[in-house]
Amino acid sequence: MAKPTAFPDVDVAKRDELVPLYHVVLLDDNDHTYDYVIEMLQKLFIFTLQEAFRHAQEVDSCGRTILITCELPQAEFARDQIHAYGADPRLSRSKGSMSAVVEPAR
Repeated sequence: MAKPTAFPDVDVAKRDELVPLYHVVLLDDNDHTYDYVIEMLQKLFIFTLQEAFRHAQEVDSCGRTILITCELPQAEFARDQIHAYGADPRLSRSKGSMSAVVEPAR
């Protein structure tokens, strides 16, 4: 019977060589409606209505929700898109976009 052999040509990626990932975290405030959050998430992240609603509920109840996890350039772009989305026209007190931060995924 043949004896199993290792594959010397196959390299196993070391943890240090992996690209670090980052969370894009949406932060809660009282100046945006559920409709605004859902609309924004559907337009910017192509979330379904159900996914966007779940994130709207989570940001409202927990104060934050992780939207996506990706490499740093994409995370910074996503955060910037949220910051550029604009005020909620449904609320007169809404003066600007929602806030989001980029955090290392651990």
